[in-house]
Amino acid sequence: MADFTLILAEGVAEPTAFGLNATVWVSIAMLVFLGILVWKGVPGAIAAMLDKRIAEISKQLNEAEQLRLDAESLKAEYEAKLADAAREADEMRARADAEAEALVAKAKADATALIARRKQMAEDRIAAAEATALVEVRTAAAKAATEAAARLIADKHDAAADKALVDQAIAGVAKS
Repeated sequence: MADFTLILAEGVAEPTAFGLNATVWVSIAMLVFLGILVWKGVPGAIAAMLDKRIAEISKQLNEAEQLRLDAESLKAEYEAKLADAAREADEMRARADAEAEALVAKAKADATALIARRKQMAEDRIAAAEATALVEVRTAAAKAATEAAARLIADKHDAAADKALVDQAIAGVAKS
């Protein structure tokens, strides 16, 4: 097939106008078109449009950079707040632990003191009961002794013994 196109191309004369072939005419048209574009200021308009777009992109980049800085600032601020909150929570936990320990210690001390007071009260009651019992025993013993003595005196004592006791008492008073 390549041979056939070569044969056809060899036999056909290339068209020309004013002695210039098609490639030259396309080149001339392109130069004229580019000249018109330059004359109308299209490259300047394109450059201005590109400069405007560059400025917009630059502005967006600057805004993005500022937003990134703001975001980092906010992040640092919230991290600091989080650290403060964690520290404060740890302090609160430590205070609560200390208060709980103090309450437990106070409760133990109060319980110990209460036990000691109750023990002392019980010992005092026991001592009072012992003293009361001792007094009652002494009273009962004295009463029993008095009753026994009264019975013995009543049994062994008569009018003659009374007279001798009275005479003895009078004699003791007279000597004094």
